[in-house]
Amino acid sequence: MRALAVTPIHLPPEEIRRRQDRYDRLAPPGLEIELRDVGPAAPATLDTGESVRASEREVAAALAAAGAGWDLAFPDCVLDPAVPDAVAEPSLPVHGLLKLSATHLAAKGVRFGAVVRNEAIAEEFAKRIAAYRLTEYFVGVRVLDLPFSAIAETETWNAALGTAVGELAASGATAVLNGCSAVDVEPADLPARIVDPTELAMRLLAVEEQR
Repeated sequence: MRALAVTPIHLPPEEIRRRQDRYDRLAPPGLEIELRDVGPAAPATLDTGESVRASEREVAAALAAAGAGWDLAFPDCVLDPAVPDAVAEPSLPVHGLLKLSATHLAAKGVRFGAVVRNEAIAEEFAKRIAAYRLTEYFVGVRVLDLPFSAIAETETWNAALGTAVGELAASGATAVLNGCSAVDVEPADLPARIVDPTELAMRLLAVEEQR
């Protein structure tokens, strides 16, 4: 089974390689993932509402141009850019990392929160949860206030989780979605379990495609 992943932002080759290596590690047996850069017309970071909208447009265009040879596709982003109105050919199912992971948690009756890098992503994340009609399971989102560079710095990102996860747990969350598709989650003694939405989504896709 071959899956196409499209970045939400324009990335340098070294970051594409890092993210591809991560997918190679996470992909369950039988699932092959190829990550492609969305292209230079896309924003370099998601720091404003305008950049989020631009990302959606460029991801939709990339999905539409995916071509043949894929069993499924998904944006490499927990904001699921272009997923609700993806314009890829009908024979190519387009999935969302957030939709898959959050819906799975809700289906199990898990109350969850999320941590994200900045305010713009937090706002869009909450909108997506509402669009998926999962607000009754969602206790909220906390902003880590980290620079873009922290995405590739596993230690920096994970070190920032403590206070935010504690606040979400106090609000009733037993799980917290790590709100970036490209960050490795490290084991930690926290009051709520950290869920890697990418890892969870890959497992769910593999199960779904085997049915």
